[in-house]
Amino acid sequence: MDELPVSEGAISVDELRAFQRATFQKGSKTYFNSSIFFPKQVRERVFTLYAFVRRADDFVDAIPQDRDGFYRFRTYAEKALGIHLHHHETGLPAPEDQAVIEAYAELGCELGFNPAWTVAFLDAMEADLSKSHYDSLEECLEYMYGSAEVIGLFMSRCLDLPETAYEAAQLLGRAMQYINFIRDVSEDRGLGRRYLPLEGETEDIIDLQWAASHPERFSRWLVLHLNRFRQWQSGAVSGYRYIPYRYRLPIKTAADMYWWTAKTIEKDSLVVFQRKVKPGKARIILQFIVNLFAGAWA
Repeated sequence: MDELPVSEGAISVDELRAFQRATFQKGSKTYFNSSIFFPKQVRERVFTLYAFVRRADDFVDAIPQDRDGFYRFRTYAEKALGIHLHHHETGLPAPEDQAVIEAYAELGCELGFNPAWTVAFLDAMEADLSKSHYDSLEECLEYMYGSAEVIGLFMSRCLDLPETAYEAAQLLGRAMQYINFIRDVSEDRGLGRRYLPLEGETEDIIDLQWAASHPERFSRWLVLHLNRFRQWQSGAVSGYRYIPYRYRLPIKTAADMYWWTAKTIEKDSLVVFQRKVKPGKARIILQFIVNLFAGAWA
């Protein structure tokens, strides 16, 4: 790890853990509420990982985008990881972000994260600063490798899974990202983005008025993407056998909630313009209990 410059106002371990937890909870309620069922050591690893990826994402999703903030974050992360690629001399990130990055770097060193995974992730986040539309599945897949599939690889290391589990982990990450694209199609349009390929449809298909006037066409288009999600999700299920039972419960519970999201959207595709389809905490806990008594496919 490079010697890092440090700003004044370093935060304590307790403050860091609280910040990691709040960042994760705010960014991904479904996965956060599933992850709390991991054993303590794994839960702390997951919180460290997700605080890092969420903070990087926060800069590019801000309105307006915080380009300088992202590059401060990326530059500090590269130095912490000993990666020398895209340093931008824009000053130091905030103390809490420094702590998040340093904790992530320590975790990566401990668990053997491949530095190329972090580079791919940061490249995908940086792409959101300049690229707003994905017109082919190939483009979308390239983006999802960095934004989601490598998260599956990081999680595999957090859970000490064998390399034979990596392909399924990538598929799970890809599937979860894709259902988020489907769920957030209206929200992303508000940010000037479209991740879902048009597949021959008009650009207006993600406009509420157009979709409401052509409900069958919009539904067919969305179902096409939902089926793609299900195909990848089904492929990921094949990797559950590599996951120890005590870890499988939270992962299967989170995956089940994404299945629920897909089913809810398919019943009424226009719901994506009306609200963000997300399961409540009570539904997640209930599903965890169901999986617990069912043995989570043990």
